[in-house]
Amino acid sequence: MDRTALPPLRLLLALLVVAVWGSNFVVIKWGLAAFPPLTFAALRFAFAVLPAIFFLKRPAVPWWNLAAYGLMIGVGQFGLLYIAMTHWISPGLASLVVQTQAFFTIGLAMVVARERVRPFQLAALGLAAAGLVWLMIHANAEVTPLGLGLVLLAAVNWAGGNTAARAAAPASMLAYVVWASAFSAPALFGLALWREGWSAMSQAVLHADAGAWAAVAWQSFGNTIFGYTAWGWLLARHPAATISPLSLLVPVFGMGASAVLLGEPLTSWKLTAAALVLGGLALNTIWPLMARRPASAV
Repeated sequence: MDRTALPPLRLLLALLVVAVWGSNFVVIKWGLAAFPPLTFAALRFAFAVLPAIFFLKRPAVPWWNLAAYGLMIGVGQFGLLYIAMTHWISPGLASLVVQTQAFFTIGLAMVVARERVRPFQLAALGLAAAGLVWLMIHANAEVTPLGLGLVLLAAVNWAGGNTAARAAAPASMLAYVVWASAFSAPALFGLALWREGWSAMSQAVLHADAGAWAAVAWQSFGNTIFGYTAWGWLLARHPAATISPLSLLVPVFGMGASAVLLGEPLTSWKLTAAALVLGGLALNTIWPLMARRPASAV
């Protein structure tokens, strides 16, 4: 069996995962209508931990690494992302901007692992940066400077989490995420108590309807448990070069779901920004694969 080729059912599974991850930004917006942002994030990670932690063995990585990943992903990425999406950036644009984590991950690799930046990476970064500048030029109710800044900070923390996970190299990414979430949830609950207050937290939980709890469940079980399990299963059976480029479809699903389910307009300036950012991401992902193809064919 050619491991570089995805059979139709496995391709469908991969597309289902990226569709879940992309449409998740719409679900976040729905959840934020019922819960304050930090409370919502805390609930998301609490249910990612429970009950899964009782069925998954703790990965053989240092506790400090789990804590670093949990805090950067839980508080730094999703805490800031949820805050930004309350008023300052639309779900579709958030799904696009947060993907700049790829470039921050490269930057951290240069600092931590002394990796050299390549010309194609600079070109990719230039394209993505042009897209962000284009967004700033057209800042309005859908994207404000504050919203863009918060999501970029979320992307920085995502990159930090990627660096921590890369250093740990866990055998099971799902177990790693679940155990790290045991650090995310308490920190988020503490911040929610401080910033949002017990009254707002308790009232939101007591008055949340089935749709609000479905949004929490989608975050915890669909986005985390199903997403990481299925993605890890595919990566174990096919080269990363075959699977990873499909993640470029996450903002496509994100912007598409926002347009269909929330009525978020797909204006020409927004599509131009998306083309520039996605073009940079695609160049960064696909160029190394194309460069290796002649050598592997020999």
